[in-house]
Amino acid sequence: MLYQIPTPPGEKCELEAAASALMRPRLIWWYYSIMSSLNISLYLTTEHDCGYLPQRRAMNLVPDPRVPMNMQLYSQLIELGYRRSGSHTYRPHCVNCNACIPCRIPVANFCPNRSQRRCLQINCECTLHQLKAGYQNEHFELYRRYINSRHADGNMANPVPEDYKHFLYSRWSDTYFFEIRESGQLLAVAVCDRVQSGLSAVYSFFRPELSTRSLGTFCILKMIEQTQQLGAEYLYLGYLIIDSNKMKYKQYFHPLEVLIDNQWQDYHRGRFSATR
Repeated sequence: MLYQIPTPPGEKCELEAAASALMRPRLIWWYYSIMSSLNISLYLTTEHDCGYLPQRRAMNLVPDPRVPMNMQLYSQLIELGYRRSGSHTYRPHCVNCNACIPCRIPVANFCPNRSQRRCLQINCECTLHQLKAGYQNEHFELYRRYINSRHADGNMANPVPEDYKHFLYSRWSDTYFFEIRESGQLLAVAVCDRVQSGLSAVYSFFRPELSTRSLGTFCILKMIEQTQQLGAEYLYLGYLIIDSNKMKYKQYFHPLEVLIDNQWQDYHRGRFSATR
């Protein structure tokens, strides 16, 4: 159950969101039975332009920044539909819109479709190398090229190394980089977090001139494989957004589970709308 109360006099909080700075928030208390009677105070951000759907406004729920984040807590929050951007954890909570649907792949039952099998075949000469998250100039240069090709008109364009570091990993996250190489050349990097029930795909970036090789899909397929090798249950993919051309691709991985009304359930295409 969600309760909303006015901000106490003098209450102040400074946070960064992925797309905008936050103004004075309203304090929210949310009781999560799944977290063993743990009461978590959350802040509801002010409205800002949606980073996924044009001409829409967005709001996020963010945990109280006074509570230190760690992987145990984040693993519980990700079960409830939260994501992280750098060190900031959030969940969309928009007025008259529920287009952002948390989704995950139960990897034990995953079966690639024909297009995904073709992607695996095209990239069969690639090798995968796991690294603990950290800065490497080779990775950053690939990231910069990818962002300036795919998001040249957005607020992520022309990144500098600090943008890259603050976005992909943090002091508290258990984050890994998976390099995808062919004949020694770096083609792509998949970034993921190790959470209690599996892996969480944070972001992937690849050589933009190789778009015909579907390297973004290949990154997800390799993350599914890594999750299976760990003997873990799920690969978390963040938010499925059917109305966004950049985010609707997740519906093509089967089986797929989505979080609706705080319950994980099987996804059936065409069942969910973007308005409450």
